[in-house]
Amino acid sequence: MKTSEGDGLLPEGVVTEVAGVSYIVSAEDGSVFRSRTFSGTKTENGDSSLVAVGDRVLLKATESGSDMREAIISKVMLRRSVLERKRDIRRNRSKEKVQVIAANIDLLVVVVSAFEPPLSPRLIDRYLVFAESEQLETLIVVNKMDLEDTGETRDIMNLYDSLDYRVMYTSSMDPDSILPLSDALAGRVSAFSGHSGVGKSTLINMLIGKELLRTGETSMKSGKGVHTTSSAVMEPLPGGGFVIDTPGIREFNLSGITRENLRFYFREFAPCMPDCTYSSCTHTVEPGCGVRRAAENGYIDSSRYESYLVILDSLDDENRFD
Repeated sequence: MKTSEGDGLLPEGVVTEVAGVSYIVSAEDGSVFRSRTFSGTKTENGDSSLVAVGDRVLLKATESGSDMREAIISKVMLRRSVLERKRDIRRNRSKEKVQVIAANIDLLVVVVSAFEPPLSPRLIDRYLVFAESEQLETLIVVNKMDLEDTGETRDIMNLYDSLDYRVMYTSSMDPDSILPLSDALAGRVSAFSGHSGVGKSTLINMLIGKELLRTGETSMKSGKGVHTTSSAVMEPLPGGGFVIDTPGIREFNLSGITRENLRFYFREFAPCMPDCTYSSCTHTVEPGCGVRRAAENGYIDSSRYESYLVILDSLDDENRFD
């Protein structure tokens, strides 16, 4: 959408960073604005977060005495995809039940660590369920491979290879390991997500060729990652496209996933579901369950079936305050 500054309207832009109570927006003509919302800001996205990194927005000019041009966000355009998590409304007074972390992404890059923090297939499964529900392409990146010398990590990840999920292995100590990842991201908008401390920011710094994002170490006391990214940031890639670094997520909530639809987001269940006696089978206790029988006979990996049961049980708590 091309507009002129004469009537106060500016080119459409993309939110690249949240900066306190304002937003950094890169416009189509290459200019950058420090922008803010106001009471009249419109949105096509319901009652989720008003503005998120990756949003396409319409701007209006304001007078500015600062070096960076300023504008107000007049409208937030409809998102075609989101990475989101629920707010705990018991602790958060915001009316927004869902916090959008990143919007309009083409590829979800799930970053895990081979060591410190330890590899968590359960977390991977939660991300994959979310990606399947949003019909997002997913890439699993196992980082810190220089700290792994047993081969156990690759043995674990073979399961995801067999399910046709793309898996890559990287290390900050081996720049060549980043090249396939760089090729996979070129020309796309990709969001990096995972536990704190897995090395997302380090990987992105290597991909963009600059140390723009803060990095941190894993806590020696807790064994968990230390938060270094407090909000999502979008950066351009040398080969084209953009990469979004998101805050480290210790527990990834599954907004919009229910006990009734979870079964559709484990892709290996689909061939076995027609064998279930009941069309509404939860694959837990029903007689004549084709999925449970396949898991018992080894056609469905037992760890993935157990992961399904764990997620199914967790949805009771996650959806209790909807």
